[in-house]
Parts: sequence; C-alpha cells; structure tokens
Amino acid sequence: MSEARPERKRLLFVVTEDWAFLRHRLPMARAALDMGLEVAVATRTGNHADAIRALGITVFPTPVERAGLSPVKDIGYLFRLVRVLRRFRPHLIHNVAAKPVLYGTLAARLAAFPGGAGAGIVNAFTGLGILFTDGGNGRRSLKSRVVGGLLVSALRRLCGHERVHMLVQNTDDRDFLLARGIGRAGRMHLIPGSGVDLTQFPATPEPPAPPVRAVLVGRLLKTKGIIEFARAARLLKERGRDVRMILVGAPDPGNPTTVAQRQLDAWVREGLVEWAGERDDVAAVWATAHIAVLPSWREGLPKSLLEAAASGRPMVATDVPGCRALVRDGGNGLLVPPGDVEALAGAIERLAGDSALRARMGAAARRDAEESFSAARVGARIAALYAKLLEAAA
Repeated sequence: MSEARPERKRLLFVVTEDWAFLRHRLPMARAALDMGLEVAVATRTGNHADAIRALGITVFPTPVERAGLSPVKDIGYLFRLVRVLRRFRPHLIHNVAAKPVLYGTLAARLAAFPGGAGAGIVNAFTGLGILFTDGGNGRRSLKSRVVGGLLVSALRRLCGHERVHMLVQNTDDRDFLLARGIGRAGRMHLIPGSGVDLTQFPATPEPPAPPVRAVLVGRLLKTKGIIEFARAARLLKERGRDVRMILVGAPDPGNPTTVAQRQLDAWVREGLVEWAGERDDVAAVWATAHIAVLPSWREGLPKSLLEAAASGRPMVATDVPGCRALVRDGGNGLLVPPGDVEALAGAIERLAGDSALRARMGAAARRDAEESFSAARVGARIAALYAKLLEAAA
C-alpha cells in the first residue's frame, strides 16, 4: 500500500485590488509557489484576475470599498472573507493594508473550519495610509482622528495574538505600531517592500539632455505630492529652467485624495506638466527619464522609486517615512521637507543642472537596489517567514 501524500499547505492573500496584487505582491506569491504552497488571493476583481490565474493562483472575487472604515458598510466584506476562509481553509493568511488586516484577522477568528483559529497570520502594513497622514501640515481632520483612534484600538486587540505576525516596510512604521501596542516586538518583521526585478528594470544610461525629464510615476493622489509637483513645475517655469515635468499614472476615483481630472487637464493646458497616463512599460519610462520624483506625504516603501533606483536614476523625495528608507540624502538622491515646494523645485533644479551628480547618484541607487531591494532577496526573506509560521502551526 502506497503512503498517503502529505497535505499541501495553503496560503491566502487578502488584498483590496487585483492590480495591486500583481503590481506589489508577486515576489511574495512566487516565493510561496516555489515552496510548494497552494496560493489563493481574495480581492476585488477588475481586469487582472485572469493574469493572476495564469500564474497558478486561485482568485476569490471579494468586493470591498477601499475608502474609509465603516463597520456598517464593511460587514458584508467581513462575512465574504469568512466564506472564503471556510472554503479555502488556509494554513497561512497574508493580509495586506489596513482594511484587509482588520477584517482579515477578524474573519480568521470567526471562521470555524478545523484549525481556522490557529492559522498563521501575516499582517502587512504597506504604509499607514490616509488615516494616519497629516499631509505634512501637522493637522488631521476630526473624522480621521476618530476613525484612526478606533482602528488603533481594534488592531491592538486583534494583532496581539501569538499567531499574528506583523510585516512592515520601514522602521518608522515599526516604531509607530509598537508605540501604540499594535503587535509585539518579537513578532514584528521588517522586510523592505516587495522587491524589484533587476532583470525587468536594468540600469540604463540616461537619455540626451537638455531637456531634462523629471518624472513622477504613481497614482495621481494628493498624498503622493501631486499638487506640490505641479507647483514646483510652476516655479521652474517662472525661472526659465528647461525641465520637463512628467506625470505617469491616473486619478484614482476610489481614493478620497485623488486629484480631479479637471485639475490635471488645467495643469497640462497651462504647460506646467505633461501627462503620459497609465503605462505598463514602466522600465521604458525610466529609460527616458533623468530624475525620479516623489514628494509623498508618507509611504511604506515606494515601488516607483525602487524601480527608478534599479534603473539607475537619481531620486528627489520627501523626508518622510518610507521615502527616507530608500533615498539617502546626498547619496542616491535628495530629500526635501514635506510640503516645501521651494525646496522641491530647488532639488530638481540642482540635479537638472549637474549631469555628473545625476550619474553618481544614479549609480549609487542601482547599487542599493542590488544589495538590499531585489525581488530575489525579498522573496527569500518572506519564504523564511512563511516556513517559520508553518513550522510553528505544525
């Protein structure tokens, strides 16, 4: 009689959007597949579900409203997650971002499949989002403070369990969570981002200049510093500097901080910025750029800057959590105070006028990507974490 084959271990990702899973979680999912795990994702599905399935990953369509937290509105999402858990019966659950962390962890407690309460949970904070962001002015709305306080209280209770491990992308977020009692130091893991594929984003020589192209890649959100980018463009135009300020990305109507299309159109008409729309060939974007810019209010670890660094581009970013975990002021780029348009324009102007400085910082950015932020390194670290949790569960 042949021996029974051991049960294949199952990992479920809980994320809000299918495009975000493809864009940000693939190194982790591939690491899990390489371990022999059966992988699934519970997510709202748009145009990317088939691409995920083509990788051998099961997709559970799970509608969710990304904007804000409302127990009344989100109760349906919670119970949809409970149904997914009972059907898939994961040994590991990897929740990504605040809402999946909150409701995914709660759903694991409610799911009554055998071993469900003992499934290992990885709660990944990819930045602390608009509920914890003051916009660089030290002020948050009353609603944000109230909802943020309730979220902290709920997360403190849910994330204290011994089977719950926390995953953060920078030391600022780690210290923020620990100071509020969210998670435990011994189960808090710092893994810098989701990694960048160094073969997909090779180092390329910068294109001829002038003009110098300063490029911001990302969703067109106020929290990404899009307003500051446009205002810096106005300053540079007034000074007669030959710098093309280019936005690559699209407004995100599902996010309350999105930049309105009419505002974007007005900037283009004024000649402040060029808008390239969304692009799938981001490596080609960086190959035609001279400077990567991200005046964000707060990040986990910015994917766009990781890809720019791998491409050998110097960076200009704000001195905020996430950005300063990647950008070394004077080393691989320049850091400016958040909300300081004058400093932002000055940093772009400095790099635009000094090709030798761009070359030095761009080479340093590529070395940093190779040594610390490659998808292979991140995949190996997440695989080790998964193995540790599976062993503990066993």
